[in-house]
Amino acid sequence: MSVIANVFDGRPGDLGGVAIRRVLPAAARRMVGPFTFLDEMNGAFVAGHGLDVPPHPHIARIVLLGGAPLDGRRYIDWNFVSSSRERIEQAKRDWKERRFPRVPGDEVEFVPLPDS
Repeated sequence: MSVIANVFDGRPGDLGGVAIRRVLPAAARRMVGPFTFLDEMNGAFVAGHGLDVPPHPHIARIVLLGGAPLDGRRYIDWNFVSSSRERIEQAKRDWKERRFPRVPGDEVEFVPLPDS
C-alpha cells in the first residue's frame, strides 16, 4: 500500500506577470480549504530583487519557501518554530506572560495559547 494519497500536477497560471503552476486548490483535495493556495514559482526569484505580487481579495499572507537546506531538525508547536525544543518552551512561557510585543493596529485582542 502506498503512503502517497495524491499527486498533483500544477495548473499553469500567472501571478502579476510571474509564471506559476498552481498546485492547490485541487478538486481531489478540497479539505485543505477554498482559500489555501500553493503555487510553484521555480526560477521566479532573483537574489537581491523583490517580487511584486498584485492584491488579491483572499490573500492574507505570502510564505516564500526556498534557499539553502535547513541545517537540522525544526520543531513546531502552535505558532512557534525553532531548532530547539527549549526555545519553543520559553516562547510559550513568554506568550502566556504576554512578553511578546503587540501587533500594531491589533493591540486589543489576545489569543491565548491552546491547551496542550
